[in-house]
Amino acid sequence: MSKEKSAPDATLTVEGKTYSLPVVFGTENDRAIDIGTLLQQTGYTTLDPGYKNTASCTSDITFLDGKEGILSYRGYAIEEIAEKCVFIEVAFLLVHGHLPNPTEYENFRQLLKRFALIHEDMIHFFDHFPPNAPPMAILSVMVNSLSSYYPEMSDDPLKTLDATAARLISKIRTIAAFTYKKSVGHPLVYPRPDLNYCGNFLNMMFDKPVHPYTVRPEAVAALNKLLILHADHEQNCSTSTVRLVGSAGVNLYSSISAGINALWGPLHGGANEAVVTMLETIHNDGDNFKKYIDKAKDRSDPFKLSGFGHRVYKTFDPRGKIIKEACDDLLEVLNVSDPLLDIARRLEEIALNDQYFVERNLFPNVDFYSGIIYRALGIPTNMFTVMFALGRLPGWIAQWKEQQEDPNGKIGRPRQVYIGEPSRPFVPMSKR
Repeated sequence: MSKEKSAPDATLTVEGKTYSLPVVFGTENDRAIDIGTLLQQTGYTTLDPGYKNTASCTSDITFLDGKEGILSYRGYAIEEIAEKCVFIEVAFLLVHGHLPNPTEYENFRQLLKRFALIHEDMIHFFDHFPPNAPPMAILSVMVNSLSSYYPEMSDDPLKTLDATAARLISKIRTIAAFTYKKSVGHPLVYPRPDLNYCGNFLNMMFDKPVHPYTVRPEAVAALNKLLILHADHEQNCSTSTVRLVGSAGVNLYSSISAGINALWGPLHGGANEAVVTMLETIHNDGDNFKKYIDKAKDRSDPFKLSGFGHRVYKTFDPRGKIIKEACDDLLEVLNVSDPLLDIARRLEEIALNDQYFVERNLFPNVDFYSGIIYRALGIPTNMFTVMFALGRLPGWIAQWKEQQEDPNGKIGRPRQVYIGEPSRPFVPMSKR
């Protein structure tokens, strides 16, 4: 960040007094008023529910411009990264700040292989969860428990971060696959050193003793893109949670566990699951597209088309454009026959050509297409948010690292405006 010398400070007038507040500019012309001394100068704080107008930090990881539909990681356009990289390259980029050279890439790949297994004792943890335990609950517990098996993170977290990051990125896919296998009562499938990151995950998910799984390159390519597109997205709810928890000096494993719990919320990571639920509703209602399109247009009707539009993007979600192509390619290659996928294509066609949706920028977003791809790959709906967490993990790690390295970093401690009872005398119980 930089404060432009030629730019005047912002001025604030309160109770007849005028105060100067520095103006801060980011490298992509983000502008902010630094209110770090506001309370000290004026006795006032700001009130901003949901932090919609508040930058909680400076960051050099991800740039997002919702108005123009721009997303970049470390300065690289998401379109280029998604087309030319595999997920572990992007994970390295986010955590280390630069794309790996061939030696760095190979060393990182070997670390992921080395750390792919989880401690055998941890496998017994799965036996003690209820049969219908939500996969996200299991994922959160298992990630948090890693701090007990790898306590060196507590001594000098930044010194051991390279190994810790690789350990987390590798083990979380194993934990996720084991969670699924346990939920359906299948024997666990251990990671194979001969398979790449995404291929290994798919094999652990779907390989069976009687029906061996064939890892198809088209499925690997689609999963790579999905994980890349979800790898980071600025200061969203779960990312802010990771940073806030980490600001208290909490270890990386527990901070990531907190992020997983935040992502679990249906208003955050559950969007792609909501897409499939919506498609099932329409299918169970006789595939009545018009009924639900009309409901979506009716302002008095609470129904909304899940997977259309985005809170941040005021134009087409750039990730949506990329994943739509990957989705079309995958469905063509797999030749999947699924009535829900047919409904999804029909809804997409209607929304892209209906002026109501076009004028309001209600285009299909990344959640719409990711839900379709996951379903085509055979991933069950209750695992969709787990898949989101797999992709978002490198971004969380990078954000946690950045917060830890910030020389001006402080423990997160938002203010409030108290609106409760004013000061009043205590009345003994006998006189109430």
